[in-house]
Amino acid sequence: MQPERAGQSGGFNLNTLEDTALNIVEFVCSVPSRWIELYIRPWHGTRYFSPAVIFLSSLLMIVLPALSSLVTGVAGMIPFSHYQPPKGMFDISAFATLYFAASFLHGIRIWRRMLNLHLEKHSEFEGPPLPFIHLIPGSKRVGFTRIVIEPALVFIAATLLSDIYIIQSGLATLLHFSALCLAMKEFVVWYRGWQFSRHLLDMQYAGPLIAKLMNNQASEEDLAPIHIASFPKNITPEIRQSAATYIARAYNLHPSTPGESNETH
Repeated sequence: MQPERAGQSGGFNLNTLEDTALNIVEFVCSVPSRWIELYIRPWHGTRYFSPAVIFLSSLLMIVLPALSSLVTGVAGMIPFSHYQPPKGMFDISAFATLYFAASFLHGIRIWRRMLNLHLEKHSEFEGPPLPFIHLIPGSKRVGFTRIVIEPALVFIAATLLSDIYIIQSGLATLLHFSALCLAMKEFVVWYRGWQFSRHLLDMQYAGPLIAKLMNNQASEEDLAPIHIASFPKNITPEIRQSAATYIARAYNLHPSTPGESNETH
């Protein structure tokens, strides 16, 4: 945990930059991961996918089949290339059709929940995993299931279906990419939860150290974990109290005055 340092107050600082980067990664990865989440998480909440993610994901599902057909047509027109179309029963166009059909069915379910708010407890919940996933070792840990098991199953399924020529290699590559984006997206979600819990524990740890600093009892070794230097021994109690209060405010703590018990919030 780092306190807010000089030069980091205001609208732009290192913490804001990190939060912005995490938001960008989550948003970018949410767009292609929606192509497979509609099937592996059929009970997601009404606000699990934002309108921007739905729009961009659907737009790509319109553009990608057209782009794939264009590339295939141009490759077949190259003289002496002996181009062979990818083997497989289903291509990206077939997957796009299935995607829009699933989106329509989910749209009915989501719209019903939007009109009847009592039908769901949490609108941003991704829903429970598919029933058969509970048979996989390690699936009792939610984070491991979301980050590892579900993306791995999609990746393996796409590989196997491509090897037996059920889907074309281009579609398999698309599903591989979606699975990797899903894993990264879920890691960002898990990291945010871990970061929040870790921050609370760090504040709890820093509270007694701030109290010792105010009482002029903290050594350099005590303050090293929170990256604060001890005060000079000859400063006045008023200055020490003011400085410690400022440090506590930077850590979002509420220190008590010297001689009183200290509680972290």
